[in-house]
Amino acid sequence: MPAFRPPHIPSGDITPRDLYLSRRNMIGGVAGTLALGLTENALAAPLKAVPGSYKVADKLTPQKDVTTYNNFYEFGTDKSDPAANSGKFKPRPWTIDVGGLVAKPQTIDIETILSSFTMEERVYRMRCVEAWSMVIPWIGFPLSALLDRVEPLGSAKYVAFETVVRPDEMPGQSGFFQSINWPYLDGLRMDEARHPLTILATGLYGETLPNQNGAPLRLVVPWKYGFKGIKSIVKITATEKQPPCTWNILAPNEYGFYANVNPKVDHPRWSQATERRIGEGSGLFGGKRIDTLPFNGYADEVASLYSGMDLTKYY
Repeated sequence: MPAFRPPHIPSGDITPRDLYLSRRNMIGGVAGTLALGLTENALAAPLKAVPGSYKVADKLTPQKDVTTYNNFYEFGTDKSDPAANSGKFKPRPWTIDVGGLVAKPQTIDIETILSSFTMEERVYRMRCVEAWSMVIPWIGFPLSALLDRVEPLGSAKYVAFETVVRPDEMPGQSGFFQSINWPYLDGLRMDEARHPLTILATGLYGETLPNQNGAPLRLVVPWKYGFKGIKSIVKITATEKQPPCTWNILAPNEYGFYANVNPKVDHPRWSQATERRIGEGSGLFGGKRIDTLPFNGYADEVASLYSGMDLTKYY
């Protein structure tokens, strides 16, 4: 399969502001009357959460931008495709297989997850490898809590994740030519997975996750580039060996396993020293440029995980 190289945010990828507003207004008009799982469009529904202790001082990205400017190739490669093409996707019913090198492998449905773990709201920065960023109020719970439930064995050094494959509901997975060998895969080292900042998100902005944002369950690791945030997870596996990751397979010289945000290590085709903050400012690219922080601003919490590692090699 030929390697696939995504374009670097051409202006044509940016959904016009009036289209954002018209789509969001249309959704808002019916969201209050339809429960998630009872409608074909699986619209977001209110989701209760306790206030979290993890916040940033940055201005929140407008909800309309968070839900209409997305990378989710299962629904298409343009930024507007996930919102436009995910209406037929059904995040209910949903189960996640959690197993591998664990003492208590389980298949858990999303309702059990929502009732068994305390959902909290956390405001995190999100930095895309394409040099744009957002600030998102996620709702979720620590991945470590789910791992504790299945009790990883001492031999488990990594955690692997897998996305659902449903070409009938995900048009980006259908067709003769496929740039990605589905399912989408990613993984973390066990200590990264257990870090308090690492969460499994079930919602954003006080609602369950919209389809285009990874419903019903996605990974959020705020110090890593956004492509590590695997969406619509159906399988979590504890493993001894480093798991395969989709973008690392497709272009290992551009997308490393670790994918830690590092302004000193450029992508081969663009600088990572600055980023475009979506929803702020104006102009051709629709966002002001700001300096990128090491580990996306979470260095105090996570830099020790990589002590002694050459981060230009283990990028």
